Amino acid sequence: MRTHTEQTEQTEQTETTLHTPVIAWFEANARDLPWRRPEAGAWGVMVSEFMLQQTPVSRVLPVYEQWVARWPRPADLAAEAPGEAVRAWGRLGYPRRALRLHGAAQAIRDRHNGDVPSEHAQLLALPGIGEYTAAAVASFAYGQRHAVLDTNVRRVFARTVTGVEYPPNATTAAERRLARSLLPEDRTRAAEWAAASMELGALVCTARSPECGRCPVAAHCAWKLAGKPAHEGPPRRGQTYAGTDRQVRGKLLAVLREAVAPVTQQALDAVWDEPVQRARALDGLVSDGLVEPMADGLYRLPLT
Repeated sequence: MRTHTEQTEQTEQTETTLHTPVIAWFEANARDLPWRRPEAGAWGVMVSEFMLQQTPVSRVLPVYEQWVARWPRPADLAAEAPGEAVRAWGRLGYPRRALRLHGAAQAIRDRHNGDVPSEHAQLLALPGIGEYTAAAVASFAYGQRHAVLDTNVRRVFARTVTGVEYPPNATTAAERRLARSLLPEDRTRAAEWAAASMELGALVCTARSPECGRCPVAAHCAWKLAGKPAHEGPPRRGQTYAGTDRQVRGKLLAVLREAVAPVTQQALDAVWDEPVQRARALDGLVSDGLVEPMADGLYRLPLT
């Protein structure tokens, strides 16, 4: 066990080699994103976190702007049918996120008087909110001290501290312990560190083409100092889309989003030639609550 003096020295070293340069870099290079502005509030932060899961910023921006203009408060979204959330989600992908965000808005309206709660435990208790999103909202919206571990942060920590090119496929207990150990004690500083380390991973310490020449902590990066050893294990592959059930689901949902009335089976059949895959995709949408079957073979986005 480390002595108090050793712990203090380690904390000071982390502040000097990681916190200070990364936060300074962030202050000079952070993107001006609408959910980072004060007027976004906790609801804007929450909406952005749902939308940004597995989706790049460039695709999220126009949908986010339309969403918060239409539903500036959780109660505004909660008053609508869940199908309207799916419709407004557009082509962001993974549309179940829209249903989860709608469910969270209803819970905020019913349990918290329409205000996004600030307590981490209360955030975690909302429908569709996991550990990452709860920590992100508490940190980015309320300036609290939490370890915010998304893919970008995990990659930064893997390289700079652990010395490996990529983190494990799923977040591990060791990663969580490391993230907590790297948190500044001051809550404001911790919130800045969470945002800064995430932005560093998004803009500089990227998955495929890290720009070490632009990195503010390159001189202390364990992976760089080790000669950038290649990732051990099977190669990482991007997710395929063409020809998958996901693509078929997207085509079926597009027909329903654009329709002003219930849609016939014939209209849905026209979007994909292969009947077995098409039926499987439609059954999956119904099972996920994204599509509601009606009498006479009609389908619509969910009303309840």
